[in-house]
Amino acid sequence: MIMPALTEPYSELVRRYFANPVHAGRLPDAYNDAVIGEAAESEMGVRVVLSAVVDGDTIRFLRYRVFGCPHLIAAVESFCHEVECQSISALLGLNVPALMEKLTIPVEKIGRIFILEDAVKILHTALMEI
Repeated sequence: MIMPALTEPYSELVRRYFANPVHAGRLPDAYNDAVIGEAAESEMGVRVVLSAVVDGDTIRFLRYRVFGCPHLIAAVESFCHEVECQSISALLGLNVPALMEKLTIPVEKIGRIFILEDAVKILHTALMEI
């Protein structure tokens, strides 16, 4: 009996971001002025923590910790890659449908990606208050 080929659950871009999480982890202790944006969904067990260090209106460093699936980790890594070294207002440019299309994330994972959006909004609000 010939078994059908399994479809790869992750796109090449998701696998690349997941394998090379440049922005993952905490900022060094020297950056004790980091601003945090965090969002979680307990039923899914998903959590996104974003840490940013700014210089004026520029995000100098952006790091993350994620508790979630490879799709979410890749989405957060992709977002940090695009926004680091940009102005704070670049945080508002997160487009969840476009990000999901870029990474070929299945529509059933949209709730997880919206956790990223929530963390970004919280981070932006906190940065605007400093």
